[in-house]
Amino acid sequence: MMGSIQALIVDDERFSREELIYLLQSYDSILIAGEADSGEKAIMKAIQLQPDVIFLDVEMPKMNGMEVAKSVQELRKVPAIVFTTAYPDFAVEAFRHEAVDYLLKPFDEEQLGDAIARLEKKLQPVETTVSRPSKLAVEGDDEIHYLSPADILYVYREDRLTKIVGKDHVYESKWTLKQVEERLKGFSFFRIHKSYLVNLQYVDRLTPWFNGAYQLELKGRNEKLSVSRNYVKGLRKQLEL
Repeated sequence: MMGSIQALIVDDERFSREELIYLLQSYDSILIAGEADSGEKAIMKAIQLQPDVIFLDVEMPKMNGMEVAKSVQELRKVPAIVFTTAYPDFAVEAFRHEAVDYLLKPFDEEQLGDAIARLEKKLQPVETTVSRPSKLAVEGDDEIHYLSPADILYVYREDRLTKIVGKDHVYESKWTLKQVEERLKGFSFFRIHKSYLVNLQYVDRLTPWFNGAYQLELKGRNEKLSVSRNYVKGLRKQLEL
C-alpha cells in the first residue's frame, strides 16, 4: 500500500535530514510524516504524529538518540527505530533498543534499501490472498515496460543505476539491485557478485579465473561476468544435480 509506513526523521543537522528525506521519497511504502531537529522535539512529534518508524540520529546535543529511543518505548504506540549516525561505535547499544536497523552516514542506497525491506516485513501485513505479479515493471522516461522474468538474462549495478539486460534490450531502473532481487524472489535468479544478479536458466559455462573467483558465460552472449569467490559454492549448488 502506497505510503503505508509513516516516518519521522530526526537529526540536528538540516542537510542530513534533507538527504534522508530525498532518498526515502523513492520508496512508495514510506510517507514522511514529519521531522525534528532535537531529541526533545522528536518526542513531542512522536506523541503528536504517532509515526510507524523514527529514523533517529544518535549524536545530538542535550538529548541524544539513545535517550529518545528509550523514552518513546513508553508511548501508547511504540514506533520502530532505525538509528542513523556517522559513527559505528553505537551499534551494540542501538540493538539493545531493538532497533530495526543501524545506518551509517553518508547513506548507502543499498543498505537503505535493506532497511526499508526489513521495515516492510515488520510493519506491513502479508497479503496472502493476492497472487504474485508475473511481470517486472520497469519505468522509463515516458513509459513503463513489463518484463517477464524468463526474458531477463541478468541485472547489474553501474553508475548509481540498475541495468536489466533482456534478450533484445537493456533497461535502466532507479531501483537498487537489492530491490530488484527482492522482486524476483521465487524465480531462477542468483546473486553472483555484489553488483550482479543472474538468471540461472541462461548459465552456459563457468571458468576458473583467479583467487578462487570464476567467470560466467551465458547462452548466446559474448560477455563474461565475474563470480566472486564468496558466491561460487552457492552458485554451483544451485546449478548442479
